[in-house]
Amino acid sequence: MEWEQGMAGLAAGMLIAVVTAPVGVSGAVFLLPVQLSLFAVPSPAVTPTNLLYNVVAGPGALLRYRRSGALTGPLVRRLVLGTLPGVVVGAVIRVFALPGPRVFRLLVAALVLPLGIWLITRTLHPTPAENRRPEPRPRIVTGLALAVGVVGGIYGIGGGSILGPILVGRGVPVARVAPAALASTFATSMVGACTYALLSLAHSGSIAPDWLLGLACGLGGLIGGYLGARLQPCLPETFLRLLLGILAAALGAFYAVQALR
Repeated sequence: MEWEQGMAGLAAGMLIAVVTAPVGVSGAVFLLPVQLSLFAVPSPAVTPTNLLYNVVAGPGALLRYRRSGALTGPLVRRLVLGTLPGVVVGAVIRVFALPGPRVFRLLVAALVLPLGIWLITRTLHPTPAENRRPEPRPRIVTGLALAVGVVGGIYGIGGGSILGPILVGRGVPVARVAPAALASTFATSMVGACTYALLSLAHSGSIAPDWLLGLACGLGGLIGGYLGARLQPCLPETFLRLLLGILAAALGAFYAVQALR
């Protein structure tokens, strides 16, 4: 990797993380098209490269959230315990069952585009207080985290871009969801990156991460994530909900167009 590519990766990671960290998304899901199109990282090696980004970038936002006391509470534990076993299963599925980039993009679009539209609609047209559903039960949250862990292991996105819209759409405040989602993303990315490294020893394809690019993007994400987490308390809840929905819908639309070309 030349230094120009490294600087471009650092800048991309930082800019994406500044925007996504306030809503609990690491930014890896938006880094995927950059890696596939701009840096030409092969599939499925792009997935462990993204997980490497999450491992390096994650502590930036988490450090800021820890200082503000936002990492305490049961939601963090439930998400982490649910997603950890799922990411291992997802990594195995990604390597042996879903190597094609077109299928990969279609599945991403089918997941996050409806989530984004749903969250935007719920934010612009909120349900009356007397008709709102209660927050999901702990077992439902853990089961959801397990399913999202599998998805995160397949796509290398950590799962925050999926967990966030679902939990926020069910009425959980963004200020609670964002730190928990990022903590879950960080933990599952560590396990997922190790799983891909082990699978690469027994697989002939290119599934090892692009270490230098992943580290460069991750360093940018480390800086951007801290700045984004610091901005979150200054932003209103409605704005954060809309931002999360718009990010998810935009990503889903982008992948749908790419897959159907």
